[in-house]
Amino acid sequence: MPPLKFFSCSSTLYSSIVFSALCCTQFFSINTQAVEFELTPMVGHNFSPKLANSNETTNLSTTDEPSFALAFSWQDSPTGQGQVLINYISRDFTDDINQSTHSFDTIYTHFNGVALFKERNYTTTVGFGLGATYFDSDFDSAIYPSLTASLGTRYDFSDNLAFITELRAYATVVKDDATLFCENGSCLAHFDGAIWFDSQISIGLAYTF
Repeated sequence: MPPLKFFSCSSTLYSSIVFSALCCTQFFSINTQAVEFELTPMVGHNFSPKLANSNETTNLSTTDEPSFALAFSWQDSPTGQGQVLINYISRDFTDDINQSTHSFDTIYTHFNGVALFKERNYTTTVGFGLGATYFDSDFDSAIYPSLTASLGTRYDFSDNLAFITELRAYATVVKDDATLFCENGSCLAHFDGAIWFDSQISIGLAYTF
């Protein structure tokens, strides 16, 4: 599947944000019964997968960087939530041609369903989602479809505040001949396979209003 291209990196990011906002607006317009909402900022540690080198003979390590996420949720049922999650990661890799360091950003945007298994003040969460991954490197940018799954916990301090822990994985369908790491017809790296697997562990605070 070819990546969706836009005229600039900034317009791509703005388009993703506008798309998410329109979907949220549409949801609220048709679901007037959802009266409890939740905003959750999270910070975590990312375990970055590797890239293949220019000849696809060896792997290039990518840096394990912090991740920053923001989730907006609504109570869909007593044991479930709907959720819009945006997750941002900035990482680097060093090519084996010039030994130069290059950065590429990743923004995950997903619509998730979260199941809640509650016992007193302690809750186990299991989530699955569908969305898109936006890659922005020093050379190019692209958007690909992706899936996400999570396993987490939450401890309620009060009716409005909860402490969140989460282990999350992403699977992005990438194009083998993508030009994300190429310049002037020369590629410094490639995705190592047709699916990009990413994972992270995060903590956060959920505020219900």
